[in-house]
Amino acid sequence: MGSRLGASPAVMRDASAAQTQGVAERAEGCEDTDPLERIRTQSIDHVLAELGSGKGGLSSQEAADRQQKSGKNLIESAKKRSPLLAFLSNFTHLMAILLWVAGAIAFFAGMPELGVAVWLVNIINGVFSFWQEHRASQATEALKKMLPAYATVIRDGQQQKILAEDLVPGDVMLLAEGDKISADARVIQSSDLQVNQSTLNGESTPSRKTADAVVEDGLSAAEIPNLVFAGTSVSEGNGRAVVFRIGMATEFGKIASLTQNMEAAESPLTRELNRLTKQVTVFAMCMGIAFFLLSMFVVKEPFASSFIFALGMVVAFIPEGLLPTVTLSLAMAVQRMSTRCALVKKLDSVEALGSTSVICTDKTGTLTQNEMTVNHLWTATREYEITGVGYAPEGHIEAEGRSWRAVDDADLELLLEGGLLCGNARLAAPEAEGGRWEVFGDPTEACLIVSAEKGGIDRTELEHRMPRVKELPFESRRKRMTTVHALENPVDGAHRIAFVKGAPNEVVRLSTQVRANGATVALDEATRERIMAANDAYAADGLRVLAVAYRPLDGPRADSDIPAAMSDYDPDTIERNLTFVGLEVMMDPPRPEVAAAVAECHRAGIRIVMITGDYGLTAVSIARRLKIVEGEDVSVISGFELAHMDDDELKRRLAGQVVFARMAPEQKLRVVTALQEMGEIVAVTGDGVNDAPALKKADIGVAMGVTGTDVAKEAADMILTDDNFASIVAAIEEGRAVYSNIRKFLLYILNSNAPEAVPSAVYLLSGGAVPLPLTTMQILTIDLGTDMLPALGLGTEPPEDAIMDQPPRDPHERLLNRRVLVKAFLWYGLMGSLAAMTGYFLVNMLHGWTPGMPLFGLGNDGDPVYIQATTMTLAGIVFAQIGQVMNCRTERTSVFAIGLLSNHRILTGIVFEIALIVFLTVFPPLQGLFHTTPLGWQDYVFLCCIPPIVFAVEELRKAWLRRHQSARSAKRTPSES
Repeated sequence: MGSRLGASPAVMRDASAAQTQGVAERAEGCEDTDPLERIRTQSIDHVLAELGSGKGGLSSQEAADRQQKSGKNLIESAKKRSPLLAFLSNFTHLMAILLWVAGAIAFFAGMPELGVAVWLVNIINGVFSFWQEHRASQATEALKKMLPAYATVIRDGQQQKILAEDLVPGDVMLLAEGDKISADARVIQSSDLQVNQSTLNGESTPSRKTADAVVEDGLSAAEIPNLVFAGTSVSEGNGRAVVFRIGMATEFGKIASLTQNMEAAESPLTRELNRLTKQVTVFAMCMGIAFFLLSMFVVKEPFASSFIFALGMVVAFIPEGLLPTVTLSLAMAVQRMSTRCALVKKLDSVEALGSTSVICTDKTGTLTQNEMTVNHLWTATREYEITGVGYAPEGHIEAEGRSWRAVDDADLELLLEGGLLCGNARLAAPEAEGGRWEVFGDPTEACLIVSAEKGGIDRTELEHRMPRVKELPFESRRKRMTTVHALENPVDGAHRIAFVKGAPNEVVRLSTQVRANGATVALDEATRERIMAANDAYAADGLRVLAVAYRPLDGPRADSDIPAAMSDYDPDTIERNLTFVGLEVMMDPPRPEVAAAVAECHRAGIRIVMITGDYGLTAVSIARRLKIVEGEDVSVISGFELAHMDDDELKRRLAGQVVFARMAPEQKLRVVTALQEMGEIVAVTGDGVNDAPALKKADIGVAMGVTGTDVAKEAADMILTDDNFASIVAAIEEGRAVYSNIRKFLLYILNSNAPEAVPSAVYLLSGGAVPLPLTTMQILTIDLGTDMLPALGLGTEPPEDAIMDQPPRDPHERLLNRRVLVKAFLWYGLMGSLAAMTGYFLVNMLHGWTPGMPLFGLGNDGDPVYIQATTMTLAGIVFAQIGQVMNCRTERTSVFAIGLLSNHRILTGIVFEIALIVFLTVFPPLQGLFHTTPLGWQDYVFLCCIPPIVFAVEELRKAWLRRHQSARSAKRTPSES
């Protein structure tokens, strides 16, 4: 692949050898150097020579020859799994295989009705799961969509528009505002060129690009100011750039390759269900063997009868309803989450959220509003605060206990006017009520417009009164921008003025005067130190600071060396002897609801790790404001530091409070991998192309729906429709509820296994003296009939109030643990068994049987009393389960607290199972199949007493547990205080 797609120096030297022998000689000593480093550090002439190109681009023939060697500029797709295999995978996992086997056993045991029922459960569940997940991740296809179809280049000395896929190394691209960039290229000409690189670095602020060589160390690819990359776009200005990498060799292509080759993490639920399947299989087989041996050697049943009896017991102990319940529980959670601004693409991702122990989140747009806002203004005479956040001009300026307008203070007015005029951004009001203001251009300049409008300045009127006549664009070397304006009303006697905006240290260095109380005075050292102290204090809080200054270009205060003609204006002649006006201080404000969500995460035992493309000081400031980190023991790790850190050191730092800044895509992936190796369940948020590998690697990838790229959305498991961190916390709550509901279902299903097994055990241990109180078909009636709907209702229970007060589930904690088994078999199962066997013996007693006498039906399956007794056993288990399904709804909370009748699906299930029992006992064709007969009114009186007794006993136990827990907490509190 490398030889076909790459842009390696060797290929370039081969391609240009016919043009110049000297190129290969100059590059000979560069074999082992990083081509990216070499391209950025060399002069334009050297870069063009090494690439065998020139400012006039390539010839058409040379481009065609190079394409034969380097291939087309395309993002290649990994081989995808066929839809058929994806469909079949829903029927070949461990639990599905167990159900196929259970159905086959039923056919073998002479119960085809049961076999068909079990297989239908499997088929319906598999189809439903496939339908829910058929739109799974297709990240590479989304990557392709982001690349433009055409590019403008210079070939044969002429400007041409070509297909982007036909770009080759050495092509000179023309870049204009709005263009998408189609390949990695070195800038060779720039006129205020600004590029939106949010797809690569996750930051919305455009990056300014220069044609100068860059030798600074410690820069990530996206930080290099003389390089542009495939998949980004030109937000402002124009320029030219020479292509040096195409296709899969680009930064964009590397991310595509990384995403394609990334194995999606298996969800905790999938791992746990596989483990549970093995446990259930072993348990069912052991029970089958035990019952076979008892039947053979205690009751002396024939081998065939014993074997069929044992097979029936094996099928009875397999929870056929587990898969449908898990699927329904996940699907219901997905529906609830959609109302809370979270769209889930894969069902098992819901439970993975509930297991989350670490959230790796970016900053911009997720924790913050992605709307730069000026919140402070500073002049030599006073400091102002500005209320309101975002690009909507809503808020006001405050100082000294009152509101201020621009006209109230000449220094304030000049500061706001200078900030507004010295910029090129535009704002558009939302088309619909409640919509977002749209920014065109640099967000930093946009927020200066908003601050001026909050001060009462009308932009249209100001630009009419002070029209721009000249611009000296921002350059990274100068770190400032200047605009020249004609004045309707003179300032300091001047009719022409230059406003300068830029880095405070640079502006202050070039200033000789300062504006104070409406007058211009000399800038002494004490004032200079005050300005820089204010700047340093704001910067320490992670705020961005811009300084504004001006210079009269005519009139009594103008310098004599100012050129007469505007065409002669340049930075060297204009940007000096400035008059400092003030500082505009801004930040991307945190979302107001995030602080509460972060506090809830901490309460729930979930760690938050910020991984951002922004600078460390800004990142840690936001992290402190939101209390993601607290205290002084906080590590700030840059991408450059991480590149020189081994895995052991990284894991050591991850054990404490840490913030990651200026991260490259593969570094974010490395952090996620390290956390997973530490045993954490990791959720990752992201919105850019750079986030795709980490989103796919994470246990749960969360993409932004509003600002996120298609790539991030396709690589993720969940999409936030409001880009809000608080929605992640709501989704985690739903995920925890899913796991809790699956365990409730498991508890409910297993507690019916004990009363199903006890009658058979009584029959076997009595040596047949007690006729079998429950037949195999009656057992399966419970498993696939009466139990199913109430169990599915448990899968739809909403989260309990205290669910977020618990720590994340221990990854080593089993779904089927000792507590569940004890509660299911020795508590709930015991109550159900007593109810069932009491009903069995009650029927016998009502027909004259007394202890010591042989039971009715002994050796005669056609005895009507025996048939009524087995029917009563079946009904006793079912009515006990009515009480138990209510008991299983909560762990310790009283069911009355959540509403006894609040879950209508459970109530529907209860009605269904009562109706089914009645139907099985009165419908003649089914009476013979299921060994049933109609029950009398005395029987129903007894049955109706079972649910309230079972329910009341458990409510008393829960009340005792709550009191016991409260007493322990009360004893612990004084000592802790």
